[in-house]
Amino acid sequence: MLYYLLKILLGPLLLLIMRPIVYGKQNLRVNGKAIFICNHRSMWDPIIIALCTPRMVHFMAKKEIFASKIGSVFFRSLGAFPVNRKNVDLQSLKNALKVLNNGKIFGIFPEGKREVSDSLDKFEKGTAFFAIRSGAPVIPIYIHPDSQRRLRPVLMVGKPIDISEIAANAQKSTLVEVVTDELADAVAALGNELEEIYCE
Repeated sequence: MLYYLLKILLGPLLLLIMRPIVYGKQNLRVNGKAIFICNHRSMWDPIIIALCTPRMVHFMAKKEIFASKIGSVFFRSLGAFPVNRKNVDLQSLKNALKVLNNGKIFGIFPEGKREVSDSLDKFEKGTAFFAIRSGAPVIPIYIHPDSQRRLRPVLMVGKPIDISEIAANAQKSTLVEVVTDELADAVAALGNELEEIYCE
């Protein structure tokens, strides 16, 4: 698959150029299904995560980049699949759950779009839905906003979040909202932790 070919051929060069700093890298080494969530500032974010992760990550991406035949073939060969961000896209939901049910890693940016400020935008509820339906652990990731400006990615990776523990203490009617808030808090906490290290 093109994903592995590019990672083998270009991965070492990109790692040498970018020289990413990853705190909590051991949390990226997961077995079985998992959901990677991360704040979103740059088009480079999926590439950075893919380079730092030993396993393949299947990202959900906006359908516009799949519009051309070449674009569709290219991005699908990288393990990505399209989503219509303007409407409920049942096919993308099925694709994400299929990835997880097959024991693979699904990557998503819960903010839904790239954020122009240094603060986190409100998380959409789709990520919580995937986590609840699949039972997959969620790995929170935070990429420091200065990564773009300084051309060197700095990441903080948190420990896996077990959604079943959250579900056990939440009402079914508000479970999606509760999980969404927990995930947003987890990523925000990583940002605060990384900021302290970064400032030092």
